[in-house]
Amino acid sequence: MTRDRGQATVELALGLPFLCVLLMGVVQVAVITRDRLAVQLAAREGARAAAVSADPAAAEKAAHSAVSLTPLAIRTEQSGGAVHVSVRYTDHTDVPLIGAMLPDVVVEATVSMAAEPP
Repeated sequence: MTRDRGQATVELALGLPFLCVLLMGVVQVAVITRDRLAVQLAAREGARAAAVSADPAAAEKAAHSAVSLTPLAIRTEQSGGAVHVSVRYTDHTDVPLIGAMLPDVVVEATVSMAAEPP
């Protein structure tokens, strides 16, 4: 029985680094998911603003005011009575331990809405 003393400490010391890397991976996935949802929201708000406005810059203003991500690349197109807004954001993977192992992730969303008559 006395030979088992310290076994739990050794197991914890061996397993803790793996657990920390796993936890940081979960945090990185959560950050990317949050930014993906924010880009979708920005595209939706931009398309909504462009569909009801005659000003082509309305989509960009609405997308930037909807989320705090910077810089957003916003592209607006009108064709066939519809407005198409694409928003692109480069999500830098900068969570400790994980960010150095993963490349940056590009998140993009496109939303189309019918343009309302002036």
